[in-house]
Amino acid sequence: MTGSNTHGGSGSTASGSTASDSTASGSTSSGFTTSGLHHVTAIGGDPQRNADFYLRTLGLRLVKTTVNFDDPGTYHLYYGDELGRPGSLITFFPWRDAPRGRRGVGQATTTAFSVPETSIGWWKQHLQSQGVEVSQVTNRDQEEVLTLRDPDGLDIALVAHPQGDPRDPWNAGLVPGEHAIRGLHSVTLSVAREEATAAMLVDGLGLRYDSEGASRFRFAAGEGGPGAYVDVVVTPDVPRGLVSVGTVHHVAWRAPGEATQVAWREELLEDGVQVTSIMDRQYFRSIYFREPAGTLLEIATDQPGFAIDEPLLELGRALKLPPWLEPNREQIEAMLPTLNLPSENDPRPEPQPQSGPA
Repeated sequence: MTGSNTHGGSGSTASGSTASDSTASGSTSSGFTTSGLHHVTAIGGDPQRNADFYLRTLGLRLVKTTVNFDDPGTYHLYYGDELGRPGSLITFFPWRDAPRGRRGVGQATTTAFSVPETSIGWWKQHLQSQGVEVSQVTNRDQEEVLTLRDPDGLDIALVAHPQGDPRDPWNAGLVPGEHAIRGLHSVTLSVAREEATAAMLVDGLGLRYDSEGASRFRFAAGEGGPGAYVDVVVTPDVPRGLVSVGTVHHVAWRAPGEATQVAWREELLEDGVQVTSIMDRQYFRSIYFREPAGTLLEIATDQPGFAIDEPLLELGRALKLPPWLEPNREQIEAMLPTLNLPSENDPRPEPQPQSGPA
């Protein structure tokens, strides 16, 4: 990437340098700048257990039931707000027989969701009532943070931002609207040294340095706020992570449209980054590359969105396949286990829970 000075500043890490000067312009050399997180994709275990937790316990909406396009015998489940807006999404490849992964360097190790400022206490009680082990509420940079793990061991945080979060929640879910998750808040990347990762975030994604403390560096898109943060945590003594069940597969950032994505990809290639071709993910277009510590990153377009193949009121109820997999629907359905969804995922007057993968 085009070099940014990541040395100097007020604080230091185990590597003896800081990331505070890596934000000189807050944009890439060509001016491309993400507006924030698009989605986080993780690897789960049993798909029914995964759906139960994210729909019933966290109160998200299942906005798309499809398959891993590279492994059609595996679901790809998308959870988010009512419309599946970019920035609200966490998605899963639930591989039932895969081994547990290991959190460590070169991974996104925590996925944080934004909740209302007055709701952290409610969430702690709610999660404990569901048998979920939670941390004590801590305060970090004026944000209240509650941490937990999903049934497969994925690290999750619920964060209440002091300025609030204007995004609308999924009001028809199993969590009352006044407490419901508003969308993604941030992700945490674990690295052995921060300099190269900081340069990639600034030069490659157009983020800016925001703050630091205790070997933690925060970068923000635009003006920052929930959905626009990434924290880089320096853990030089932690071994490298292993991506499998209970870990994040990749972190996706927003691009406004395909023309920007094409030009952005060319800029990354010119800067020596190994970037994939543009991939059609049906609901957005994607490119992938790794930041220097090893975390897989994606730049995904905001459009066309999840309503291109089913009505908004019916999102997530039926198995949706891209045109190139549709001829194999019968074979694919036979490989997928049945998912039983709560009626609250279907806001129509007469809900019909999904029966079988179709």
